[in-house]
Amino acid sequence: MKIIIMGPPGAGKGTQAEFLVKEMKIPHISTGDMFRKAVKEGTSMGLEAKRYMELGQLVPDHVTVGIVKERLSEADCSESFLLDGFPRTVSQADSLEKILESIDVGLDSVINIVVNREGLMKRLTGRRVCKSCGATYHVLYNPSKDGDKCQECGAELYQRSDDTEETVTNRLDVYEQQTAALVEYYEGKGLLHHVVGDLSVMEVNKEILKVLGSV
Repeated sequence: MKIIIMGPPGAGKGTQAEFLVKEMKIPHISTGDMFRKAVKEGTSMGLEAKRYMELGQLVPDHVTVGIVKERLSEADCSESFLLDGFPRTVSQADSLEKILESIDVGLDSVINIVVNREGLMKRLTGRRVCKSCGATYHVLYNPSKDGDKCQECGAELYQRSDDTEETVTNRLDVYEQQTAALVEYYEGKGLLHHVVGDLSVMEVNKEILKVLGSV
């Protein structure tokens, strides 16, 4: 089974990807993991990616696509894989299609986890972190028993800058702008399946498995 999993920040995509990898026993391919592996192994694309990363710059598409191609060409991906975090744009999707054609592999399904924006805002802006020990809480789903203090060490809890409403709003706007065309792209190929992500973690997992079982 060759799968892509998509979803906005806060949709639980990473959690679902971990479940699927364990349950289906397939390689989990995320851009972050691929970059680290390519850099560690010193591949040509890995070394090029390292230059951009050390300068604090975004890794350009041609390098990302090259690393994806290196990874998908490995033996463990010949029968199955789950792509997480790639593609993010139609341009990357076109490049992925060319990669798969070159290794004679086709996609089976693209899972898009859908969560309403209000729900995403609650999930992403509710996180609180301990200034001392780094313990993580959520004001709605996992609050500290000691209010605005860490129940582990008693230190003050704070909201990270990337969890503020302004930052989260921008992240969601960027995601929607990038992926609107990507959703249409995979719908046009008959590969896209929407799964409601407002349910519990296990219910979402069951829905995804139900979709994949019908592919």
